[in-house]
Amino acid sequence: MNCRNVHRSTKLKSLATVFTVAVAGLGLAGCDDTGGDPRVQIGADPVLPAIHQYLLPPIRIARPVPWGNDTPKVPQGLHIHALATGFEHPRSLYVLPNGDVLVIESNGPKAPVFRPKDLITGIVQGMAGAKASSANRITLLRDSNGDGVPKLRTVFLDHLNSPFGVALVGHYLYVANTDAIMRYPYEDGQTSITDKGTKLTDLPGGPIDHHWTKALLASPDGSKLYVGVGSNSNVGENGMEAEHERAAIWEVDTATGSHRIYASGVRNPTGLQWEPESGKLWAIANERDEIGPDLVPDYLTSVKDGGFYGWPYSYYGQHLDPRIMPQQPDLVSKAIKPDYALSSHVAPLGLAMYTGSALPAHYHGGAFVSEHGSWDRTPLNGYKVVFVPFSGGTPSGKAEDVVTGFLDQNSHARGRPVGLAVDKAGALLIADDVGDTVWRVSPAPTSLSSRSGS
Repeated sequence: MNCRNVHRSTKLKSLATVFTVAVAGLGLAGCDDTGGDPRVQIGADPVLPAIHQYLLPPIRIARPVPWGNDTPKVPQGLHIHALATGFEHPRSLYVLPNGDVLVIESNGPKAPVFRPKDLITGIVQGMAGAKASSANRITLLRDSNGDGVPKLRTVFLDHLNSPFGVALVGHYLYVANTDAIMRYPYEDGQTSITDKGTKLTDLPGGPIDHHWTKALLASPDGSKLYVGVGSNSNVGENGMEAEHERAAIWEVDTATGSHRIYASGVRNPTGLQWEPESGKLWAIANERDEIGPDLVPDYLTSVKDGGFYGWPYSYYGQHLDPRIMPQQPDLVSKAIKPDYALSSHVAPLGLAMYTGSALPAHYHGGAFVSEHGSWDRTPLNGYKVVFVPFSGGTPSGKAEDVVTGFLDQNSHARGRPVGLAVDKAGALLIADDVGDTVWRVSPAPTSLSSRSGS
């Protein structure tokens, strides 16, 4: 099979049976899906190989298996334990000012099947443990004495619609459902919300809703909300009319609900944070698939007001994607190259700028990024939490593995990291949506003893 220069449209439609048989037999590779060394794609100037176009895109599944008595692995000087278990697909985390931890248990709405690829994607996601029903709720955990063991666990907010992002502004809690931002009254220490809430603004939702998660971040003064709205396709195959105001970061006024596009061309901005030294907005983004195991690198970047980041016409700046016709050369000429590549298909889904003081000083001021993991390359990539050091408000070195062990020796997934947060004590929290666990990373007991002088 010639992998290059194959156009998708009509040929893919004639291959529904081939796709189904391939999945049923687990013969899921297309042409060459063997990737190179991911390390050459980490940093400001990733190596970008030639494009491959596939008649049958490669698929590599990490089958889910239980954790049992195992836990993820962390470097010397750190300790990890399960803060809480038994969730239903925990996707994101939010820490309230009093230290309560909100666990958003959610999954996407059922996606329609328009093309053979939609069918195959659903089957693959099911095999990988990503098609669990959506709990559509937020659970509250309270650790009253700071020992890392919650003493209270309660349903905080229920009957939501594929929620993901959460932000507290004053006495209002904002929740980004897949199709709208809702506002709820909140008082410090409240353990549940029964108010039905009010809609602040609609967000792009169905019927396709290809990227359903909506990341949420409040401005420092609370007057604005920033929302990550992913694309409605891999690379525009559902028609550009389906991409209206998608692949963008919105700025929403909390007083009126009015919005504007703050930045565009970001295929799937799944995490938003303020960089503490510069005060700039930073985002992680999932890039496009099906042009090779080493294209396109997912990334971490500062976000410029009015900036365009390429999708779908170009990638990593002004590298053209030949699948999109007609092209937009005037727009591509303005495409901004992201600040920092994380390597291809790692699927970053959580971002936490570390402003705490509990973890070793090396981590202060840098960024933790959760990499949910690849499904379309060999060997698998991601499935870990990495740390990107910062200096002067910008990345200053190679990403370092911090939390690993989500894949076992057979490349089965015991867990997959998603949302990140820093708790009131300065520990790093990780939502694991395959292991249905929230993990807590804190200083190792010996580190605490040596720092206290005992």
